[in-house]
Amino acid sequence: MAEDSSAAGQLQAALIAIGLSVSNYIMKGERTMTRIKVSRRNLIATGVGALAVGMGLPPAADAVTSESHNSMNEEIIRKWYTAWVKKDFDTFNNLQADNFTFSSAAGDDHISKSTFKTQCWDTQAPLISSCDLERISTGTDDAFVKYVGHTTNGKSFRNVEYFRIKNGKFESLECYFGAPSNFPSAVSTGQK
Repeated sequence: MAEDSSAAGQLQAALIAIGLSVSNYIMKGERTMTRIKVSRRNLIATGVGALAVGMGLPPAADAVTSESHNSMNEEIIRKWYTAWVKKDFDTFNNLQADNFTFSSAAGDDHISKSTFKTQCWDTQAPLISSCDLERISTGTDDAFVKYVGHTTNGKSFRNVEYFRIKNGKFESLECYFGAPSNFPSAVSTGQK
């Protein structure tokens, strides 16, 4: 087969590379495919990734670009979790924008800063003994954090939290609870 840099030619080369017969495809012009006779199961089984690479598409890892690491955002993330451990309400409060909202699977849907303090800080901060920050991924105006929290009674829980950050303050926080934990939280006890 002659080398062909058109999309149709790249598709044909990719199909050959993953072992599919080009005879099952009828090409019309350089870019229009009129008929495909390959089952989805067969296509997936033989490697959609090879097809994408053969067509010159970026690998899946590159499809969603992340912004570069933001050390200022990482610093305020670390201050946030330290405030929980040290029961430092002033830092906790100062890191939140006035319009801060909190959401979680426990029925919290964009609750206000004051409601978050009452429902979360006041009830949970006294029980937190430490936090192991396993992963911090920061961008220009956001961050994902995966951590394990440890309680004063020797239990633990795992969460992933997504922060929206503006001018060095948290505008919003979305909490995603991990696997069932041994810490009696609002989620595990069915409370709101």
